[in-house]
Amino acid sequence: MRTEFERREFELEHPFTIARGTQETAANVVVEVHDEEGHTGVGGAAPAAHYGETAGTVEAVLPSLLDVVERVDDPENLARIEAGMNEVVRDNPAARAAVSIACHDLAAKRAGLPLYQYWGLDPAKSLDSSYTIGIDDAETMREKTRQAVDAGYGTLKVKLGTPRDEALLSTVREAAPDATIRVDANEAWSPREAVRNIEWVADYGVEFVEQPVPAENPEGLRFVYERAALPIAADESCVTASDVPQIADKCDIANLKLMKTGGLREAKRLIHTAKAHGLEVMCGCMIESNASIAAAAHLAPLLDYADLDGSLLLADDDFDGVPLPAGHVDLQAVDRPGTGARE
Repeated sequence: MRTEFERREFELEHPFTIARGTQETAANVVVEVHDEEGHTGVGGAAPAAHYGETAGTVEAVLPSLLDVVERVDDPENLARIEAGMNEVVRDNPAARAAVSIACHDLAAKRAGLPLYQYWGLDPAKSLDSSYTIGIDDAETMREKTRQAVDAGYGTLKVKLGTPRDEALLSTVREAAPDATIRVDANEAWSPREAVRNIEWVADYGVEFVEQPVPAENPEGLRFVYERAALPIAADESCVTASDVPQIADKCDIANLKLMKTGGLREAKRLIHTAKAHGLEVMCGCMIESNASIAAAAHLAPLLDYADLDGSLLLADDDFDGVPLPAGHVDLQAVDRPGTGARE
């Protein structure tokens, strides 16, 4: 097999702000794995500085990871590839995820099957993705909300973590009176502040609250979970399957991201571990192209919630992926083998 990778810079349609800061571009690294029969598997890394990765660190470790792929020389032997990558690079989950996605895409293409079918999943068991409304001034958030509603999105995720939180949430609810709304504080609140805030958040008909307190404070998460008026989702507190037992008594929902788990096999392990611990599961994303979002969409039949709008926040995406009409993850519309990602 032959491998290659390339960094790509994507402009965002609008500046995107969460409690930790604002970004206007997203650096992704696209990986390709080619076999001798002319098939190409595509994957993408969307590194997050919050987890210690940049496009530069991804590029630095990819040669070692792709050496493993070429040495194994069997795209169907995904277990050996994963084990080999873990031996040479323990961290850098976004880099490992890009290789994992590309190898899964290639394996499914060689079998002539969409990835969900390669896994034996039911495409009819799908769900809708939320669309994220980032932090901004009230008028801009109102306009973004109206645009999302007009585009047919029925589920919105609202970023909070500012002194203006209630005014911002009120603005979104006014602009989308019938939408399902979720709230994400991105670790911005203290435990007691979170409990107080969730009291008024509940008044706006919110479905659940994501990561209200810092991941470094697990007992704070438990404090909120035991007192909150709404269900709690753990994102930054839940990185890989090994984290699930530690959060199982501190939240209602485990939120996985391929860029945290380091690949699709670990993502599936996290899903099954969370379900075994009585948790619901959501799959989220970074701001990333369909080179990686398309693969995450194939997990939809295993999920309770989806937040897969990363590519929708880009001004332009080099890749097509799984159709998401009005946010619906439509696996039955995938008309080609693999993840569905293609330029």
